[in-house]
Amino acid sequence: MGYTAVVDYGVGNLKSVTNAMDYLGLATRITGDPAELERADSIILPGVGAFPDAAERLRAAGLERVVLEQAERKPILGICLGMQLLFQRGEEVRPCEGLGLVAGSVRRIETPYKLPHIGWNSLRFPNPSPLFAGLEEGTCVYFVHSFCGVSGDPAQVAAYTDYGGPVVAAVQNGNVFGCQFHPEKSGEAGLQILKNFGGLSR
Repeated sequence: MGYTAVVDYGVGNLKSVTNAMDYLGLATRITGDPAELERADSIILPGVGAFPDAAERLRAAGLERVVLEQAERKPILGICLGMQLLFQRGEEVRPCEGLGLVAGSVRRIETPYKLPHIGWNSLRFPNPSPLFAGLEEGTCVYFVHSFCGVSGDPAQVAAYTDYGGPVVAAVQNGNVFGCQFHPEKSGEAGLQILKNFGGLSR
């Protein structure tokens, strides 16, 4: 039976993601084993915390190479900080190289509102994405972040939200997807997004 590998590199709340996938009947394995990532049908890269710390942990665990290799072969979904790591560069705390799977960099949100941005915000979809099949513009999802991706390629932006200005909420580049928000904490809409992701490899 196939499964989605949820990458364990010491950063992130892994159980909330796997609980949501389990609810949908989608098999998961929490793992930091490169061989299990290679065998998986798809991969979820979660993350909570600061960009450079997460990037260094991913590299120290020897997982950067396998994630890059598997991104050419199967669907990968980065969630929150996991999405930010998909970008070429991060500017949180100190400049740091990302995975380079999505064009652009990660910077502090430019907004007159307070940070972190916490709460429910609506989405708009500038480009079609299978991740949002069955969802309408204006669908609300749950965010917790102070930094966001600044895209280097508008064609790779799958969703925006507004927080005193446009904020990239989701990205897509080939097999690579990212959600700045937490689908596992976004009610029925979030479950639909995870279901859509699960269906990409089946």
